[in-house]
Amino acid sequence: MNCKPSYIPNPDRYAEGVMKYRQCGASGIRLPEVSLGFWWHYGENCAYEAAREKVLYAFDHGITCFDLANNYGPPYGSAEETFGKICGENLRAHRHEMIVTTKAGYDMWPGPYGEGSSRKMLMTSIDESLRRMGLDYVDIFYSHRYDGFTPVEETMQALVDIVRSGKALYVGLSNYPADKLAEAAAYLSARDVHPLIYQGKYNMLVRDAEKEHLAMLSRLGIGMTAFSPLAEGLLTDKYLGGQLPDGSRAALGHHLKAGSITPQLLARISALNDVALRRGQSLAQMAVAWLLSRQAMTSVIVGPRTVEQLADNLQALRGTDFSEEELAEIDHILSAQ
Repeated sequence: MNCKPSYIPNPDRYAEGVMKYRQCGASGIRLPEVSLGFWWHYGENCAYEAAREKVLYAFDHGITCFDLANNYGPPYGSAEETFGKICGENLRAHRHEMIVTTKAGYDMWPGPYGEGSSRKMLMTSIDESLRRMGLDYVDIFYSHRYDGFTPVEETMQALVDIVRSGKALYVGLSNYPADKLAEAAAYLSARDVHPLIYQGKYNMLVRDAEKEHLAMLSRLGIGMTAFSPLAEGLLTDKYLGGQLPDGSRAALGHHLKAGSITPQLLARISALNDVALRRGQSLAQMAVAWLLSRQAMTSVIVGPRTVEQLADNLQALRGTDFSEEELAEIDHILSAQ
């Protein structure tokens, strides 16, 4: 497919001050501080033109990393199909400028082989993902999770073979407990397919990665990318009034449940918002900036519903420095019961 002549990328997308790029672990790859995630809003719940507008806005503002998975949508597979269409119509000539990632491991198709981290699941998924996106290869292919029953050796050998087949340039790991992450990294590195990056849930309200993962990743020379930086909308001004806005994830019951928004949580979010306002940021901007202030962080994956939200997220790049007093205040707020 040929590029649409109607889209001409911003010639200043790599100019100083537009986007910063961070080295990914011990590799030669640099990732943008903000990546665009396709978990939600790229399937039948979003008009194609709205999705296209976000992707092209992202590319015009230096976002070169696009994060997908085989079951993103909804329905499953539709996010990859949407990205494939956008890429084919607008970005094909710029494929060499992009880092395209996808994953496999969670529920995808019916039957006993439609989820998990088996060789069958991963080998089938990479072929289907490439077909949906119309690509010859992805830059990073992730094992989306340790499923609790597939031997790590089986999953990692599938990743090794996928790289050696040319269907992926690098491999990553996501949602692995620390002990299995260490085991997986050792297996891959022994076969000269060093894991490029780890992807985990990390935000102001979910800091489990700090306990074991971050130090290990630094020691092993593996990059870190965080998903859910806004805690599915909690770290925005959306819930500050204590109400559930129409169309919000809490109101719709999509992963974030209304019952989880307690008075105690709202008090913490309000206190964080006060810190953000003193810094001249929105709460969402501060949440992204706070993650980027973490020394181990390579890139933060955002999943905005609109171009306006994406533009707001990118403003976080202008204020990633925090004073010791601000960090201490944030920690105090987050530790309050």
